[in-house]
Amino acid sequence: MSNYSTVKRFLAGAVCPRCEAGDAIVVYSRDERDFRECVECGFLDEMHFAPQARELDTRVSEAEADSSDEQVVKIMPFPTDRSR
Repeated sequence: MSNYSTVKRFLAGAVCPRCEAGDAIVVYSRDERDFRECVECGFLDEMHFAPQARELDTRVSEAEADSSDEQVVKIMPFPTDRSR
């Protein structure tokens, strides 16, 4: 599965590894493969991405799943004794 669209799009801030031209790299997908290409010198490279791993369980992610133990508490104002 590719990460980019088939339409060539400029990658802001990218520098060409061959000619070092700034803002000259376009990224696109062709035949289910992702490419980066320099419009200045013609450098072409196929990009390979590591597969996405599932998110590890942490204290934060586990707390979101265990929201059934929550209770709503109403805070009452402190009574004032005006008779004195």
